Amino acid sequence: MVIVVLGILAAVAIPKLVNVTDSSKIAATRKEMQSLKEAIIGNPILVAGGALVDRGFEGDVGFPPPQLEDLVARPGSLSVYDPLTRLGWNGPYIDSSGNSYLDDAWGTGYVYDPSSRRIVSVGGADSIAITF
Repeated sequence: MVIVVLGILAAVAIPKLVNVTDSSKIAATRKEMQSLKEAIIGNPILVAGGALVDRGFEGDVGFPPPQLEDLVARPGSLSVYDPLTRLGWNGPYIDSSGNSYLDDAWGTGYVYDPSSRRIVSVGGADSIAITF
């Protein structure tokens, strides 16, 4: 009898646990994608003296990064940031600990397309997209 009750409880609890896990992965992926977006275009809310404080890669360089790795390491073709002209690579723009910024919460790499200005996560059951 006890085994039957435990089996019923497990049958009810396991799907709910899977839903909670998926929900947390979706939330973590959305948060990380928002961080990537801000690393690319900056944060328009951060203003000091009428000027943007966080301009992001695109604000500093003039175009979105060709690949996400350029948010962390300066491509050889770009000059170092010049505070007088306010142009050049002024990164790193995102925390690169273990290159985790390249993968979603499921461990699948983001699909990044600078020409369409989109980042897509395809790791979960449904894809998650963000435009910048």
